Amino acid sequence: MKSYFKSPVRSIGFGIDFGTSNSAAAMFDGHKVSMIDLSEQVFMPSATYIDKDFINYTGDEAIEEYISANRGRTVELAGELLGEERTGTGDKVGPEDESDTQKVFGHAVHDFGLPGRLFRGTKRLLGNVADERIIIFGRPFRLVALITPILLRIHKAIKAITQNLNINQQTHASLGHPVNFEGDQSKRNDVAIERLSESFRHAGITDQKFCPEPIAATLSYLFSQNTEFEGNILTIDFGGGTLDFAILKCSESKFEVAATHGIALGGDKIDQIIFKEVIFPLLGKGERWRRLVDGLVVDTLFPFSDFEELLINWPVSYILNQNKFTGPVMDRMSKGDPASVKFKRLYDVIKQNYSFQIFQSIKDLKCSLSFATEAYLDIPELDIYVLITRKKFENMISPLLSELDCAIQKSLHKAGMSKNSIDIVIRTGGSSLIPAVNDKLLHYFSGKIVNHDPFTSVAAGLAISDYFGLNFFGK
Repeated sequence: MKSYFKSPVRSIGFGIDFGTSNSAAAMFDGHKVSMIDLSEQVFMPSATYIDKDFINYTGDEAIEEYISANRGRTVELAGELLGEERTGTGDKVGPEDESDTQKVFGHAVHDFGLPGRLFRGTKRLLGNVADERIIIFGRPFRLVALITPILLRIHKAIKAITQNLNINQQTHASLGHPVNFEGDQSKRNDVAIERLSESFRHAGITDQKFCPEPIAATLSYLFSQNTEFEGNILTIDFGGGTLDFAILKCSESKFEVAATHGIALGGDKIDQIIFKEVIFPLLGKGERWRRLVDGLVVDTLFPFSDFEELLINWPVSYILNQNKFTGPVMDRMSKGDPASVKFKRLYDVIKQNYSFQIFQSIKDLKCSLSFATEAYLDIPELDIYVLITRKKFENMISPLLSELDCAIQKSLHKAGMSKNSIDIVIRTGGSSLIPAVNDKLLHYFSGKIVNHDPFTSVAAGLAISDYFGLNFFGK
C-alpha cells in the first residue's frame, strides 16, 4: 500500500460520479476498481422524464420516452386564466361601485397536449440560490426531486452488485462534484452541495463524503502507479458541463491540495458551436424569404433567429412544432428554389424531433476527429453528410481554447506556482481527448502530459476515496 494512502476504513469503497451529461459508479476492494453497469453500459445519461401519470423514467429510457412521445406531435398552445384583480387610482369619480377601477387578468400559456417533461443537465441548476419550484402538470417539484430518481437507479445497481457478492447492503459512497457549480452567487457551491446531499439521502446513500472531481481523478492515477510519486500534479478534468483543475503536492507520506479551479466550460458548449456553425446553414440560416404581405412583396432574411435557441436545447426543441414556427418554414419550403431543401430539413427536424439525433452525430464527429484529421458529420435522417477537417473544427472552438488558456494560468496562480513547478499533467474527461486541447497543454507542459481513463477516472477515484475514508469537502 502506498504510504500516502492511509489504512482503509471500508472493506469495499463505492464512488458515484453524477455528471452533467452522464453518470457513472465504481467499487474498489483495495486492489481493483470495477465499474458498475448502470444500464446496458457503465454510463447512464443524467436524464429524468416525467409523464402525465407522474411515472419517472431515467437514463436512456428517459430520452427514448421523450423522443417517442414528441415525434410528429403538433404543439398547440392555449391561454389559461390564472385569476383577476381590481386595480385603480384610489380616486372616486362616482358612486363607490363606479370607482376608477379596471379588471386585470393574469394569463399563462400552456401546451395542454404535453405528454411529459424531460430534464437533462439538471446538475447545472443546483447552484441557483433561489429555491424555486418547477411546476410539472400542476404539481410543484424541487430540483432535488428531479435528481433523486437518477440516484435511486444508481444505488439500485450498487445494491444488485453487493447482493451478488454477498455483501451487506451499502449506504455509503464518495460523491463527486465540480470545483465550482454554475452560477454567479457567492453561496452557489454550498447550496448545490446541500441539494446534492439531500438527493443522495433520499436515494439511500446516507453515509456521504464529497470529493471534487479533478481530485478524484488524481487519486485514481496515483493508485494506478506501481511506485510512489513525489512532486506536483496538475489534473485537468474536461467533461460535458465543466472544466475543472486540481493541483496536488505529493510527498513520500502524504499529498495535499494546493489549489482547485473550475469554470462552466464543457463538451456541451462545443456541441452547440458545431450545431450553429455547421448545421444551421444547412437548415436555412442566412437564406432570404420572399412573400406577399398586405398585397406587397416583402423580401427579407428568413427569421432563423426565432428557431436557434430551441434547436440547440434539444430537451425543449419540441416547442417548435406549432403553427407560428412551422407555417413560415412550410411557406419558404414551397418556393421550389435550391434553398427549399434546407427548409425541408428544418421542417423534418421540427416534426420528427431530430435535435437529439443531431447532437449524437456531433458527438460521433468529435470522437472521430480526436483520432483522424478529417471526418464526416453523418445525419442520414436529414440527408446530411459533410466532411469536417480537424483544422476547421479547431477554428470553430478557438474561443473556448482561449478560455482554457486563461483557466490554466489562473490555476497556477492560485497554487502560487509556475508551469515549471508542475511535474505531471493528468488530462481526463471526454473533451480532454480533443487534439487542440492536448496541443494547448503541450504549449505549457511539454513532455509532462499523461492521459488517464478519460471516462472512468472520476468514478474510480471516488471509490478509492470512499475505501480510505478521505474527505475533501470544502477544498
